[in-house]
Amino acid sequence: MDMIQLAIGALALSVNHALMPDHWIPLVMISRAEGWTRAESSWIAALIAIPHTVSTILVGVLIGVVGHTLSSTHEFIMGVAAPLVLIAVGLVYVALDFRGHDHHGHEGPVDTDAYSERSRFAIAIPLATALFFSPCIAMVSYFFLASTGGWPGIVMVSVIYLIVTVLGLVLMVNLALSGMERIEWHFLEEHERLITGIVLIALGVLVHLVEG
Repeated sequence: MDMIQLAIGALALSVNHALMPDHWIPLVMISRAEGWTRAESSWIAALIAIPHTVSTILVGVLIGVVGHTLSSTHEFIMGVAAPLVLIAVGLVYVALDFRGHDHHGHEGPVDTDAYSERSRFAIAIPLATALFFSPCIAMVSYFFLASTGGWPGIVMVSVIYLIVTVLGLVLMVNLALSGMERIEWHFLEEHERLITGIVLIALGVLVHLVEG
């Protein structure tokens, strides 16, 4: 799998991750309740997103190292094992959605009253900490595939995920503050796992077809 294909897959998963409403709607609710400016909302969104992406990358790199070690001695990793990992994780996401589980909601339910008269850092730091200990499993699984591109592939996927996730979350918060939250997001909120699972399965099938 060449670097361009790896980059496209990483971009697709990263955009999907950033668009999910549970990543930015709670922050928009807090921002409105606290009366933050657009600039304040933006830097807090970035502050919250960075620890989440960093923890995901750290776990992903560990998975990538394992995959790279295996791929150096077992050629089937590229065409069989790597896409199967994506498909398997995707099926788990789809199954969880059909079982009716709530979306994974990194931020969780938000009680805006609980944040009244608290400093911005007093609000941002606990959220950022919680996200650090909640890496994105879907993206972590992609690092196994990225490992087939060696360290350049792992680094490239890490950079794409970091930039797209942080900028995407900041963008979505700003768009929501401009009134975009009036759009009906219920389907995405209720079926985040289904959408993520479909993306993972599609990527796994495409990788298998390309490498098979």
